Amino acid sequence: MNRIKITNDLSFSRIVYGMWRLGDDADTSVAHVQAKMEACLAQGITTMDQADIYGGYEAEEVLGRALKAAPALKDQIEIVTKCDIVAPMGRYSDAKVKYYDTSRAHILASVDHSLRLMNIDKIDTLLIHRPDPMMDHHETGAALDEVVASGKVRSVGVSNFKLHDWTLLQSAMKTPLITNQIELSLTAHAGFTNGDVAYLQERNVPIMAWSPLGGGSLMTGTGATHDALAKVAADNDVDTSAVAVAWLLAHPANIMPVMGTNNINRIKALSDALKVTMDRETWFTLYTAALGTEVP
Repeated sequence: MNRIKITNDLSFSRIVYGMWRLGDDADTSVAHVQAKMEACLAQGITTMDQADIYGGYEAEEVLGRALKAAPALKDQIEIVTKCDIVAPMGRYSDAKVKYYDTSRAHILASVDHSLRLMNIDKIDTLLIHRPDPMMDHHETGAALDEVVASGKVRSVGVSNFKLHDWTLLQSAMKTPLITNQIELSLTAHAGFTNGDVAYLQERNVPIMAWSPLGGGSLMTGTGATHDALAKVAADNDVDTSAVAVAWLLAHPANIMPVMGTNNINRIKALSDALKVTMDRETWFTLYTAALGTEVP
């Protein structure tokens, strides 16, 4: 599997395994979590996407138990995690309302929590999970610089940021932001025309795409988009999910789909997207179906 250069000494697998459902699985045993990671590694998928809030602030710990039992796995994977969402559950059950916290104190505490829960000594990439309308960009930027300088975090980025959020935060930082994780799929394709993708592509910033299957709707739905996917899938002897991922991979902006599933068989098939022939005409056939009309 191809890899995307993130920094001079860090790269990600082109397909990322998303762990947002890790704590929701009926089986969160060490053996089962290890089996998921090993199924990824067998395909060259080495990058694991986490967040402190996943699983009600429990998913990082589920991963950490598996890494503690099989420490050799730590050297075979890259870990992305996120912070800044405070929701009234788990360790924040006393919170009166869901809110965002991009203060220095919260970022530093979140990094320490994540390191401890995942049984690791360094986070490969830390993302600010959501734009904070109360962000003091000088404080937040300095805090991100600080966690990198401390050696606890190798690189930093953001998630769900618009270009103005990105430039505001980056203006107060010494460390470059290395990715933006945004929603992109055949059902959420506005980013290809509203500037979200173009801004990052211009700056050679790799993009992480969450919900690349439209929350599962691209696999189970009906209509023109599903029919178009099904035809390409049949032509390439793969399922429709592989085609939907291949559509993102074909774009020149270095998009890394973040795939979240707890089904071992589906995990083993994540790399099927690489088998799909996605020429320009096929790409636009799918795009046209998603738009519901031909391009202007």
